[in-house]
Amino acid sequence: MKPTSTHKILAISGSLRAASLNTTLLYAIAGIAPVHFHFEWCNELAGIAPFMPGTPNEAAPGPVQALRRQLLKADAILISTPEYAAGVPGVLKNALDWIVSSGELTDKPIAVITASPGMGGGQLAMQALLPTLRIMGGQVPDSLTLQAPLIGTKMDAQGKITDTTFRIQVLQLLQTLSEVIEKQQTMPQQTGELS
Repeated sequence: MKPTSTHKILAISGSLRAASLNTTLLYAIAGIAPVHFHFEWCNELAGIAPFMPGTPNEAAPGPVQALRRQLLKADAILISTPEYAAGVPGVLKNALDWIVSSGELTDKPIAVITASPGMGGGQLAMQALLPTLRIMGGQVPDSLTLQAPLIGTKMDAQGKITDTTFRIQVLQLLQTLSEVIEKQQTMPQQTGELS
């Protein structure tokens, strides 16, 4: 399917480390993505306060409001996260908790990568994250998920993807994401009228 528009992608790393392999991977993906992909970067996670249940949406802290605006503007989300303590890193889960009730992920296509320096490929993080995103209304079919074990061997010191098989997998993920976006954008809007 030939894309008919620019795809605005919000890239979110589940790691705050300066030398994060997941953050590096997101930039590498942006570097090989087709020209109709336009990437924006979520830089809010470090500044998001611990989630406070019962906080009215309009009273959420500034970084939460900024994240919500980014999510609303995006055609799709690309998350790359490590696994921490057999689950999702706390900063990522905390950010998601803040937007459960505000609905910015409803019907939003989301691609999820778990990248790990070990053999596991972030399998447990993937298993923990997908139910959260799906219960929030995100469109996360299995075809938009990718586990990347031994990620350090798949990129060079300059942060470029050097593993041919992995590069093909990433490009296929982007192609599938584009198709999901295009399908959603061409669906007729519900008007509430009976036919």
